[in-house]
Amino acid sequence: MITVLLVDDHEIVREGIKHIVKNLGTINIIGEANSGEQALEFAREYRPHIVLMDVSMKGIGGIEATRKIKKAYPEIKVIGLTVHTDTPSAASLLKAGAMGYVTKGCAVEEIRTAIETVHAGGRYVAADVAQGLALSLLPGGSETPFSKLSQREMQVMMMVTRGQSIQAISDLLCLSPKTISTYRYRLYEKLNVENDVELTRLAIRHGISLEEG
Repeated sequence: MITVLLVDDHEIVREGIKHIVKNLGTINIIGEANSGEQALEFAREYRPHIVLMDVSMKGIGGIEATRKIKKAYPEIKVIGLTVHTDTPSAASLLKAGAMGYVTKGCAVEEIRTAIETVHAGGRYVAADVAQGLALSLLPGGSETPFSKLSQREMQVMMMVTRGQSIQAISDLLCLSPKTISTYRYRLYEKLNVENDVELTRLAIRHGISLEEG
């Protein structure tokens, strides 16, 4: 039996996924979390084989939670779960240590395949996401300005564009406000923008979702 921790900030999504997998026979959801912070707590408590991790949540979010889980419990495997297929988010989650990435609208068999493949030590990325990732790596492909960001810079960027204050980001990431401000201005420089409004517009223009979900 493959044990799974389900992490999503929407109860209706968690209920839908539980309904999908309950008849698969080989997969058992042993816990549910509604935030990245709670995911860390439950990962320590339950030690699941797999974490199905929502990417876009308030607080530290799925990317930072994935990074922390993989650092503390490298044996736990993470699969990103999202309604969005934007390449920067997928790339950031995979860089953080996730072994898979699927969308919430995928078929039952794709969820089963992703969980079984990752549990066996492989990687699984949904076809539409994989195509975007592959194209972004080709010369003249659809690489975005966000591709040049580090994992931490991408995390700070997403939190800033969702309206979280420097102090809130500082508290969530356990970094000083001065360090967060440095990351923020480094983002401005790398992305050639002058303020948070321009940063947000650039993110939206390149298909990065700023909504939780």
